[in-house]
Amino acid sequence: MKIHEYQARNLFRKYGIPVPDAVVCHTVEEVEALVPDDGKLRVIKAQVHAGGRGKAGGVKLARTKAEAVENARKILGMDIKGYTVEKVLVGNAVDIDKEFYVGLINDRNNKAVTLMVSAEGGVEIEEVAKVSPEKILKVTIDPMMGLMDWQAREIAMRFFPDIRHARTAADIFRKLYALYLDTDSSLAEINPLVITQQGDVMAIDGKMNFDDNALFRQPELLEMREVTPDEQKEIDAHAKGLSYIKLDGTIGCMVNGAGLAMATMDMIKLYGGEPANFLDIGGSSNPQKVIDAMNILLSDKNVKAVMINIFGGITRCDDVAKGLITALDQIKTDIPIVVRLSGTNAKEGLEILKSTGLPTVKTMSEAASKAIELSKI
Repeated sequence: MKIHEYQARNLFRKYGIPVPDAVVCHTVEEVEALVPDDGKLRVIKAQVHAGGRGKAGGVKLARTKAEAVENARKILGMDIKGYTVEKVLVGNAVDIDKEFYVGLINDRNNKAVTLMVSAEGGVEIEEVAKVSPEKILKVTIDPMMGLMDWQAREIAMRFFPDIRHARTAADIFRKLYALYLDTDSSLAEINPLVITQQGDVMAIDGKMNFDDNALFRQPELLEMREVTPDEQKEIDAHAKGLSYIKLDGTIGCMVNGAGLAMATMDMIKLYGGEPANFLDIGGSSNPQKVIDAMNILLSDKNVKAVMINIFGGITRCDDVAKGLITALDQIKTDIPIVVRLSGTNAKEGLEILKSTGLPTVKTMSEAASKAIELSKI
């Protein structure tokens, strides 16, 4: 689960991390009503779940109230990477002297949380990692001990020569870690953490993601959730016993078993295609799951072909075939579908599918290459 910058700022403020004053506005009229005409320099920022807002024109400065209103008018309703801007954050701009990046992530390799700090603030950390990885300090935090005071001070002193700034930064590191743990986060970052011309250290942008599996114990976070259509599709799929994640490709995948699903996606990539999703129908032998899965797959406008790859164990291939026929009777699609059935009742399943005229193949490689070929017709 993701939240907007303004929501991350509110959590930062709750944990004592200094952030500039700002208001969230959904309309131009709200900007006019809530922003005082006091001559202060302000920044208007689009609130969408996408990076690169500045480059897309979603971040603008305003020196007067009239300019803030006009810039909000330009930003509201604009499209940024497929997201429509429905709200803006209007906040006091700060005079930046230096910028830093601070982030916490789940490090699966070390089986612990990793704190990352860089003097390359204001730049997407992925770009820094790609171009100048040596500029990122990574510290693995012992899950039993947590982020110790001496660790936070030592890290802060490496980046903030002024002892006053280092003390504040170390305090922010500890508070961010406490927030990360308390909210079951998978990502918490401040980018940038700045030193202002006046000598203050504060977070002027924030991003947080949370573990969906822990949301049942985070009612406050659930209230912040703003579900996109793609996220709603994933939630609906989960409620129907399916594991679904949307991707950016054109080959829809329906598979049973997470491992086989990953292998199927790899096979599509190997043959030059791009998977449109991860979709695992699980191990049950319920034809309704196939119907639900097909509805989800074919609702994606990017899907140009569907590859069904079933290895029958607990799942029976004949039940998959029956579910597929029922789904196609309901949906009436002209999107090509390639089917590979193997294992329990595969012969019976293939016999059932004969009447449909759907292409059936014996191997994964055949299925992948055929699906890619049909997607280009």
